[in-house]
Amino acid sequence: MFLLHDPIDDSIREALKAYDDITAALLARRGITTAEDAEAFLSPSYDAHIHDPMLMLDMPKAAARLARAIGDTEKIAVWSDYDCDGIPGGVLLHDFLKKAGANFVNYIPHRHNEGYGVNIPGLEKLAREGVTLVVTVDSGITDVEAVARANELGMEVIVTDHHLPAEELPPAFAILNPNARSEETYPYKSLCGAGVAWKLVCATLALGFPGRDLIPEGWEKWLLDMAGLSTIADMVPLTGENRVIASYGLLVMRKSPRIGFIKLCKAARVNQGKIEEGDVGFMIAPRINAASRMGDPLDAFLLLSTTSETEADQLSKKLEALNRSRRASAGAITRAVHERLLERKMEGKELSSVIAMGDPDWRPGLLGLVANGIAEEYGRPVFLWGREGNDTMKGSCRSGPGNTNVVELMRAAGDTFLGFGGHKASGGFSVAPDAVFDLEERLARTLASLPKEDEREAVRADAVMTPEAVSKEVLKRLQALAPFGMGNAKPSIAFHEVRLEQVSWFGKAEEHLRLTIGRGHEEFPEAPIEAMTFYAKRQLGDACARLEKGQCISLLAHLEEDTFSRGQPIRLRIIAIG
Repeated sequence: MFLLHDPIDDSIREALKAYDDITAALLARRGITTAEDAEAFLSPSYDAHIHDPMLMLDMPKAAARLARAIGDTEKIAVWSDYDCDGIPGGVLLHDFLKKAGANFVNYIPHRHNEGYGVNIPGLEKLAREGVTLVVTVDSGITDVEAVARANELGMEVIVTDHHLPAEELPPAFAILNPNARSEETYPYKSLCGAGVAWKLVCATLALGFPGRDLIPEGWEKWLLDMAGLSTIADMVPLTGENRVIASYGLLVMRKSPRIGFIKLCKAARVNQGKIEEGDVGFMIAPRINAASRMGDPLDAFLLLSTTSETEADQLSKKLEALNRSRRASAGAITRAVHERLLERKMEGKELSSVIAMGDPDWRPGLLGLVANGIAEEYGRPVFLWGREGNDTMKGSCRSGPGNTNVVELMRAAGDTFLGFGGHKASGGFSVAPDAVFDLEERLARTLASLPKEDEREAVRADAVMTPEAVSKEVLKRLQALAPFGMGNAKPSIAFHEVRLEQVSWFGKAEEHLRLTIGRGHEEFPEAPIEAMTFYAKRQLGDACARLEKGQCISLLAHLEEDTFSRGQPIRLRIIAIG
């Protein structure tokens, strides 16, 4: 049996009386307690809910500087990160600067040869090419020395980022980052990197520059395909302004004429006209990220920015092949981690409060994917490291299901790391070669010294249903709260004592689970409903090993539309089995 959330207060239910019980409860759990807020949440409006970009600290001077550079045909460099936030952000600035007739280049550092962030050799190369203004995307907020070097080289830097800063801010001409300063004036703090870059475009268009009249009013909305893609892929909270950007971004993605995106959807077997946030997170983003993890991030940038159908076709196929290679390589690392943990168990060693391990042969670009799975499976922070092409030991960390802030954990670990950054739940780091041997011990000791935070409570059901109650009307009401993501989780529905008509496994290694659940009385049966999950043993543990035909079980699941079956029936996506 699964626990339900507490019922909402009568006063809140009265305020949300226009909505059915499930919708009202879901809204209340998201902090939405008035009819006005409910309308804003369920009907996000571009005109009403997108904030004025000029409210952001440093935005007026940043936009004015970019407008001047465009008008004076200064050479501009867009320096973007190599992930599925930085690359789309670089693409949207590319599209804008191209439309504006600017003199510009895009620069994306190579993950394995240059590493994350703004680096001095790259800046020196741009200076030799005549660049006088650098605009960063999804990076730069911790690159104090590099920005200072850019100034020495006669270049000014506009940092657009959303990551947490170090103790010292870079000496940039302007810093656009809602999370960088306590005196920040922008009303929403959770934009992704591409979201901040898009706000710079909007502000620059509002100020104007020579040739501005050639760009149609409202044209910046077409860039929401890239801003929305990054907002969903980078796992920032899908609340407030991000909800608007993601919602409109999906609308633009569905009808985008961007040839590279069309080809990417086709390669990933995604129906572009019906693309949803799950398609972006699980199908599109991994292929974009595969470019930097397994090859050159420039391939993903060129795919999304090209106007050549031939080039788009070639690059989409290349990214598809890289993604297959990424999955195989990440799977091998995951198996290696499991084997090491099993060895510890066989030796009678207790599992540390922090898992930290690595191998010089592991690709650092794959370790975030692996760390996330291990952290969820073992319920604790995980730090994995490998060796970059320049012999630097780098890695990724994930917090797992608890409330550990990995950035604060790394900060509290003193001189353990050469460098680090990220968000509360995920981050990256570099470490000295001799420090990897006692990294786990140091982190476990540091974690024990930090103030304890309340652990995340057990997953609760938003509602209890019978299989017979599942209908398109119920699904439609739940989908009104989409797009789902961080801060707006998919509703979870409990089903108690349901009868299994069939238990089957599929996939190359039979790692995915499909259940067929009976509906209706034995004498008056309805069509059964399907419940499934990928990588069942990892997601469900021992519970999935006990399943048999004819058994009655309880399960917690999301409702979703099965777009691969005729008639698009409803199916259940299993979260847990009771």
